[in-house]
Amino acid sequence: MSITTPQGPITPAHPRAALDADSVRDAYRRWAGVYDTVFGGVSAFGRRRAVAAVNRLPGTAVLEVGVGTGLALPRYDRTKRVTGIDLSREMLEKARERTAAEHLTHVDALLEMDAEAMDFADASFDIAVAMFTASVVPDAKRLFAEMRRVVRPGGRLLFVNHFAAENGPRWWIERAMAPLSRTLGWHPDFALHDLLDPKSPSVETIQSVPPAGLFTLVQVLNDGLDASAPALAA
Repeated sequence: MSITTPQGPITPAHPRAALDADSVRDAYRRWAGVYDTVFGGVSAFGRRRAVAAVNRLPGTAVLEVGVGTGLALPRYDRTKRVTGIDLSREMLEKARERTAAEHLTHVDALLEMDAEAMDFADASFDIAVAMFTASVVPDAKRLFAEMRRVVRPGGRLLFVNHFAAENGPRWWIERAMAPLSRTLGWHPDFALHDLLDPKSPSVETIQSVPPAGLFTLVQVLNDGLDASAPALAA
């Protein structure tokens, strides 16, 4: 498959490595003990922005998809009722320890669950937020569809994530790292259009997040339109 850059078409040296549930579990079993130390600092800006956006939105029933070790849980307003899910049992254990130690009584449940096939009924939540999760799951569009399903019409979906650069030195680095996806537990070359169509009318905001614009916060209105599909030409 060729990719077009400002310098012309090129062929990537390696195809994207496929992720599956078992490879994600294995990766985050390894990361669980050091995740907060290694990633907590650099991801803190994105988590704060995402939770601040959630706190401003109407509705109390919040689903955090890919809750991990629960780094964001203390930041939610106590008026919100938060349910967190994650595929990694080891990461969830850290989140439960944090919830107990910090007396986070607004956290209703922390559940081991596949984000691409959730056990919740339709329209169970007012808001669903995925922080640094979209590039982890095997199929981001299925994640998006499941989040839309479990959020009520008129609710919001929020994503904060690293999305691959379109060109320049970072473009080359991210694609050079792509074959390591199974070891890392995420896709370094994950692009926004792998999750949704940024031109969809249901996409309300796309905001750059520090440090150095490395992350992006996306807010989507759950209006029944398919924001994952390519926009039709006018």
